[in-house]
This record gives sequence, structure tokens and C-alpha cells, in this order.
Amino acid sequence: MLHPLAWLGWLVAALVALSVTRNPLYLCLILLCLALVKAGVRTRNEAQPMPLSLLRFGLIVTTTATLFNAAIARAGTTTLFTLPAFLPVIGGAVTLEAFIFGALNGLALTGFYAAFMVMNTALSVRTLIRFIPRAFTPVAVVVSIAVAFVPTTLQQFRQIREAQAIRGHRIRKLRDWAPLLMPLLISGLERALQLAEAMTARGFAANRNQAQGQSTQIALVVGLAALLGGWLLRLAWQLDALGMALMIVGAGALLGALIVTGRRVPRTSYRVEPWTWRDGGVLGGAALVIGIFLLQLPGIDRSSLFYAPYPTLQSPAFAPLIGFATLALTLPAILQEGRQSQTVQTAVIKQERRSGQ
Repeated sequence: MLHPLAWLGWLVAALVALSVTRNPLYLCLILLCLALVKAGVRTRNEAQPMPLSLLRFGLIVTTTATLFNAAIARAGTTTLFTLPAFLPVIGGAVTLEAFIFGALNGLALTGFYAAFMVMNTALSVRTLIRFIPRAFTPVAVVVSIAVAFVPTTLQQFRQIREAQAIRGHRIRKLRDWAPLLMPLLISGLERALQLAEAMTARGFAANRNQAQGQSTQIALVVGLAALLGGWLLRLAWQLDALGMALMIVGAGALLGALIVTGRRVPRTSYRVEPWTWRDGGVLGGAALVIGIFLLQLPGIDRSSLFYAPYPTLQSPAFAPLIGFATLALTLPAILQEGRQSQTVQTAVIKQERRSGQ
């Protein structure tokens, strides 16, 4: 398994690439990379299935985005047909360019769904929660409890429904849902009260040093105010130097307050995630994709990223260097496969040794 931080970097790179460009060539290449990673990543046993498959989601979202943009947008020179003018909002000429741009937006949304589907397959929510900074440990605990309550509530609902069905209960109208929802609500409240009493008995979120907590809160407020003030100075009054200095001071105050707060929160790690060269390769590939799509690097023409079919539909441009850098999104599938092969080989060697003994 790859390190969770490497997966987070890969996710950020995929989202950045999908957000920056609407070039259909790059979008198709990114979707191909995501599909390869999805096919090559090892599925966890506890991975929750997504409500819709990638193909079904793509068809629904792309069709909806295409029709919506074609009905709303009035840009473009290639008129396909004209809706009656008396129709509110959608009345007017429907252009081919509007259809194409809506389809491109649908492809980008499909890519977002595919990226999060890969993360759901590769990592569990508990793994991601463990990497929340110590200063937000109470928030992480609350989120983990909420995530754990979801499958428990669904299981409780199935048990209540089966019990009511044995008693002859049938759902025919809205009132028939009451015998299902009321026991579910009561059992959920009981579990919440029991958990709250247990956490209170263990001293959860107890403030051991009130004076230090107040000083940290003051530092957070001052840091946020300085950060906002510096941003306003740069945006409204064009005071770049003063605004940047104030933003640096505010960011430093926020970071210091978070570090001090985190040191007061004890945390025990029962499982240490190892960092290997494969994780570094995935993170380096993610940094390469982010740099190509966001930064103006020397020798790279980024004009092909900014594609729009308006006002007249034209063929998109393609930069081979950008396309080659986009292929770095497939590194998790390549490196994950190597790690799986190594794991299988190690298991075979151990089995042979046991057989020889």
C-alpha cells in the first residue's frame, strides 16, 4: 500500500489538472490515467461501494451538463435549432458550441468522481482522519464517530425493517414509515447518550490549562485578522509590500497557535505508516502535474490548456510535453503493482520455507 500522504498529493494533482483545463484532449488523457489507476489499485476489504458506477455517473452527468448548458448559454455561431421565444430562460437559439462546452464540463465532473472513487478504493476514512493535525483532534474524533455511526445506523434500519416485516408491516403510504423511523431515532439517541457519557468520563476535550487556551485563541484571532487585513491591503489599496508582510505575520501567528495547541494534545500511534521511494515517486509525479498545470515554467507553452469552443468551434491544440507530464498520474498504478508483486513474492518465499521445515 502507498502512503496516505502520497495518495493525498495524487488527489490534489488530479483535481488541479481537471480544474485548470477544458481541452478535450487533456481531459480524455486525464480520464484515461484515472481509469488505469482505478484498475491497478488494490481494493481494500472494507471499501464502501460507490452509489453509482463510473460509466453510469459519466453518462448521467455529461448528458445533464450538455443539455443544461445548451439550454442556458446563448454564445456560439453554429445554430442547431431555435426554441420558441415565449419559453422563459431557455427560449432562443441553441448552438453547437454550447453543446460542446457542456459536454466538456461533464467530462471534468466525471474526472472528479473518478478521482474520489480511487481514493475510496485505496484509503479508508479512518486512515485520512489519523493525519489530521493534533490541534484539530476533537474535530477528528467527532468526524470519526459520525463516519462510524453511518454503517451502524444502516444496519439498525435493516434490522428494524426485517422485524416489522415479520410482524406483517407493509409500507404503502407515508404514515407507514413511522414504525420504522421512530425506533431508529430512539436507538440512535440512546447510542449517542451512552457515547457522550463514556467520552465525558474519559475527559474528552477537557481544558487542562485555561490561561494557555485563551492565549492560543487570541493568537488565532489576531492571525486571522492580520491575514484578512493583508489580503484587503493588496486587493483594495494596491499596497503589495505591506499587505504581503501582514499576511506573512498572520500566517505565522496561525501556524504557531496550531503548533502550540497540537503539542498540548497527546496522541498515541499504534501503526506507523512507512515512507518508501515509491511514495516519493508518486508525490514527485503529483508535484510535476501541479507545476505543469499551474505554473508558467520556461519552455512550456500553456496556451493549449485554455480551450473554449466559443465563438466558433475549432480543433483543440495539444502540447506533447504537457501530455507526457500528465501521464505521471498513472504512477500509483505502476508503483502499486510493483509493490503487490513484491508482496506476493515474499508470501511465496515464506510459504516455501514453511513447507521445507
